[in-house]
Amino acid sequence: MGVSRIIKVLHWLEDMLLVLLVFTMMLMAVLQIVLRNTTGSGIVWGDTLVRILVLWTGLVGAMVATRQNNHINMDVVTRYLSAGGARVVNAITLMFASLVCFVTAWYSLAFVRMEYAFSTPAFANVPTWACQTIIPVAFLIMALRCLGLGIRSFTFDPKSPL
Repeated sequence: MGVSRIIKVLHWLEDMLLVLLVFTMMLMAVLQIVLRNTTGSGIVWGDTLVRILVLWTGLVGAMVATRQNNHINMDVVTRYLSAGGARVVNAITLMFASLVCFVTAWYSLAFVRMEYAFSTPAFANVPTWACQTIIPVAFLIMALRCLGLGIRSFTFDPKSPL
């Protein structure tokens, strides 16, 4: 199995994880509403799970957007530049975004390690640190993708996915 095939499988898994997260989040939110309206109370840890699913969905969605180079981009400057100038500005912007993501990954890893030391439960005996592991993982992946896109924008089409 070649590297490109492995990357395609990983991208597919990432997409399916995002779909699963959105579906589970919606199902749990609807279940909470139905239970509260019919029985007067919902699942005790349901709201906490929905909040954690929002975190995971947002970060996995950001990973997918970065992979497809469809992240938030302010292109007001690049509209008025030549193609070469726009590529340089795009590369610098992506390199800066990569730096910010690396720093965020580093400090969020320290945060998760502190939560691991305290070992407080988030819901249903699931530790808080386990729910927060997506933060450093997602920011590390986004940092690597921004770095790759920044390097690629010097030599190839900057709009091609990584």
